[in-house]
This record gives sequence, C-alpha cells and structure tokens, in this order.
Amino acid sequence: MSRRAAIALAALAALAACHRTPPLLAPEAAFWRERAPDEFRVRFETTKGPFVIAVTRALAPLGADHFYNLVRAGYYDDSRFSRVVPHFIVQFGIAGDPRVTAEWKDRAIADDPVRASNVRGTVAYAMTGPDTRTTQLFISVVDNRRLDAQGFSPFGRVVQGMDVVDSLYSGYGETSGGGLRAGHQAAAMAGGNAWFDRRYPKLDHLITARIVP
Repeated sequence: MSRRAAIALAALAALAACHRTPPLLAPEAAFWRERAPDEFRVRFETTKGPFVIAVTRALAPLGADHFYNLVRAGYYDDSRFSRVVPHFIVQFGIAGDPRVTAEWKDRAIADDPVRASNVRGTVAYAMTGPDTRTTQLFISVVDNRRLDAQGFSPFGRVVQGMDVVDSLYSGYGETSGGGLRAGHQAAAMAGGNAWFDRRYPKLDHLITARIVP
C-alpha cells in the first residue's frame, strides 16, 4: 500500500470511529425497532473505493429493517470483506471488534419470503438454516438464482460501484471467512480484525457504511 493510500485509510478509519456508537446499543433497545424507509441507499467506503446499495423494504421487510439499524449503529464500520469467492459472492458482517460480534452472532431475525432472485449485484443475509439471519451479508457477483430455493431473500442491490465489488481481494477464497454453516468461523468471530489482519492481511477493508441522505 502506498504512503498516500495508507494516510487516506487512516483518516477514513478515524472518521468511522468518530461516528460509531460504541459499544452497540443493547439489543433490546428501542433503537433496533426503528422501521426502515420504504426505499433507502447505503454508501460503503472501502479500500478499493465506494459502492452503493439501494434497499427496497417491500422485498424483505425484516431484513431491511435490521440492516437499516445495523448501519445506523455503525456495526459494519472498520471490518473486513472476509469471504470473497470468485464467480460466486462477496461476504461481510463479522464485526471488527469481537466483543460486538459476541453480542450479536446469535441474535437472529426471522426469515422473509423470497420475493426477488439472487441475481448479480443483489444483497442478502448469510444464514445456517431457517430463521438464523444475524449480521453477515453477501453480494452475488454472478447470477445465483439457484439460492432462491434455499430461502436466501435479497433486500437490495448494488446500484453504483459494482466494479469496486468485483475488485475486492479474492485470493483467499473460502479459507479466510467461509464455513458459517459448518461452524468454522469461531476463530474469526473471536479474533475480529486482529485475527483477519494477522492471518489474511490482503483482505480489503470496509471502512464505513452510511445511509445516504
């Protein structure tokens, strides 16, 4: 990484820290019951540049509301794109701070019916089975409609910066952040950014996620 890029990354990380709500508000707080707008956009700043997700609440109301509130709380700030599998998906949502992950990894929301297909650019929750969606999301980088029958319910789509999503570092494939269903993410969840950065230093960073006014 160049010195200029390192300075820019440090500045953006500092900005993320200033806007975060540390630690996350208690899961039972009224904050988490806020209803998302019918349509909203979230801008992600990353080490490869920005991208924007447009959310349509009607596609998956429970998932959209949960995502909206996680973003408002700064949950995704300063984390890693932990599972980037070529010709499949980009996955993220393990918090940088393992204390935050410990608080949220088992607090699942109920499923939404599948009202849209998992085509290229769509965003849905990773899960281990029925009613197990928590914080991890994936972006399909190819047409993944075969996932529709498995209950993966998209709630939004990348509308700007799909080239950025495509460029996220994928050299580690499944090894860095795969295995949610098989229970292979324990070390990543327990170690957070420190674990990822020690073992998989080339992973791209999710610097901030902000709702676009």
